[in-house]
Amino acid sequence: MTRETIELRVNGDRYQVTTDPWRSLAEVLREDLGLIGTKIGCNHGDCGACTVHLDGRTVCSCLLMAVEADGREITTIEGLAPSGEVLHPVQDAFAERGAVQCGYCTPGMIMSAAYLLEHTPEPDEGEIRRGLSGNLCRCTGYTKIVDAVRAAAEEG
Repeated sequence: MTRETIELRVNGDRYQVTTDPWRSLAEVLREDLGLIGTKIGCNHGDCGACTVHLDGRTVCSCLLMAVEADGREITTIEGLAPSGEVLHPVQDAFAERGAVQCGYCTPGMIMSAAYLLEHTPEPDEGEIRRGLSGNLCRCTGYTKIVDAVRAAAEEG
């Protein structure tokens, strides 16, 4: 197979990448663009650590071939707070409320939570849990994560 040159629009920047057609978006984001905030956990779409926004929707970037993202808008965890000085409200709430332990699931959790709050600004606990249901955490037990999302909604 021949390599393909694609254009990715990531966090407001445009990149041209030449890649093999079987590489996932997660691999290209991490290995070619150096955006290592997107984690690769299970590589099967089960854990949600690789969650990014693609054209305004959440996707598991490990399940999407990079060539399928050609010309589309991608936001990674690095793009939620583009200035680097002021955190996104969800990032801030996670840090303030201790909603991280090992931190591996955190980028995907935050991306899912940001999407949820964008579409459901005042979620109840059930809506928060459903909004995060594609993301697995082995450390926290989810209580602090749910509390952080609730706090971000209240401060929103």
